[in-house]
This record gives sequence, structure tokens and C-alpha cells, in this order.
Amino acid sequence: MKIHNTAIVNEGARIAPDVEIGAYSIIGPHVEVGSGTVIGPHTVIVGHTRIGSHNRIFQFASIGEIPQDKKYGHEDTILEIGDRNLIREFCTLNTGTVQGGGITRVGSDNWIMAYVHIAHDCQVGNHVTFSNNASLAGHAEIGDWAVLGGFTLVHQFCRIGAHVMIGMGSGITQDVPPFITAAGHPAKPFGINIEGLKRRQYSSEQLSRLKQAYKILYKSGMSLKEAQVELENRGNADTDVRLFAEFVGHSQRGIIR
Repeated sequence: MKIHNTAIVNEGARIAPDVEIGAYSIIGPHVEVGSGTVIGPHTVIVGHTRIGSHNRIFQFASIGEIPQDKKYGHEDTILEIGDRNLIREFCTLNTGTVQGGGITRVGSDNWIMAYVHIAHDCQVGNHVTFSNNASLAGHAEIGDWAVLGGFTLVHQFCRIGAHVMIGMGSGITQDVPPFITAAGHPAKPFGINIEGLKRRQYSSEQLSRLKQAYKILYKSGMSLKEAQVELENRGNADTDVRLFAEFVGHSQRGIIR
């Protein structure tokens, strides 16, 4: 274990033997850090925070602090971070609230750039990119492979589906279905995320079916309920279209239109 002599690591913390901790960092008593993780200088990790293996956390990050929620009553809630995440300077990730299930989760292989905020009870998947200053309010959900442009703001309880591309400076006030691009304040849909899906080896046939699904939802003139039924029918023969239909069907805030 490589711990700088100016770092303060509480004796209750559970730190893997090969973890590196930089100068003046503070690690609280209920923190767990997995093998191969590197924690930069001037980093504060507190609360009931579990961090997996091979993460890189840069200087001045605040990890596991209490929620910014007036309902929070000092309960022992949790922040859970997976493996191989890159968390850059001045990021803030908070623990959950009892009202929201008690846990904030961040998956694995995420790229979290400087000044990103992930609030209480958020659920973040894998391979997500947060550009600088993207912020999630409480209870937001972000699907795998989503990309949030710089200064994207996500309202509480909103969901962003898998493989979504959000343009910079966007305001997300309703759910964003998977596979699409969106931008604006408030955000509007702008078609399927073709380039992103091509990078993930989606075939021309898969892309064609997703384009048709997008047209049904946004260009056909159908009501939302009619479009949902049509998507569900098509989803019987296509996994991606089924995911598209299920996301729309489960929306509580409504989808961007």
C-alpha cells in the first residue's frame, strides 16, 4: 500500500494492499477501496462508500459526502462505485437517502470528467461518459454507453436510456429513450445515435430497425399510446426495439417529444 505520509486514513477503513493514496487525502472509517485503485492528492472519501478495483480518482474530488437533500436525517446510506472508472478533478458523488432506496450506484468503466456532480440515489450504468460540468439531480438513472455533453443538466427522477447522446448545455426535464440523440433546453430528440452505435458494432440491419422505431415514435403522427403498441409488436422480433418500447412504457415523467 502506497499512502503518502500526509494522508489521513481512518483505521476502520478497508483498503486493499496495493491502493495508492496521495498527499493530504482523507479516507473515512466506513470506506472500502478495492485493489489497484489510485486516489490522487487532496481527495476526500467519506461515508459508507464502497469503491471497486482499478479506479483512478484525481485530486480534489469529494466522494461519499452526505446528500444535498433536506429530508436527509443522518441515516447510514451508501455510495457504491464499480471498477475501472476514471473520476477527474472536483467531481462530487453523494450517498443515497432512505426515501430513495438508500444507495447511489455508479457502475464500471465510466469516464467522469471534471466538475461532474452525481447526486443522491442516482443509478449510473457502465461505459457512460460525463463531459465536464454535467450534473445529475437526485434519483436520476443513466443507461449503459450514454454520453452527456458538457454542462448537461438532468432533472431529478429523469431517466436517460442506453446509447443516448446528449448535446452540450442541454436541459433534461423528461425521460430520453435509448439509442437517440437529444439536445436543447429543454432537450428535444434529433434522431438515432448512428455514429455511437456504429462504434459499438451495430449492423446496418439493426440501425435500420431502430430508425423505423424512431419514426414510429416521433414521425408517424401516432399518439404515444398507439406508437407504444406498435413498438411492442415489433419488439417481439427485435431485442433493441423491445428495449425501446419497454423504456417508453415504463416512463413516469413522460419522454421528450
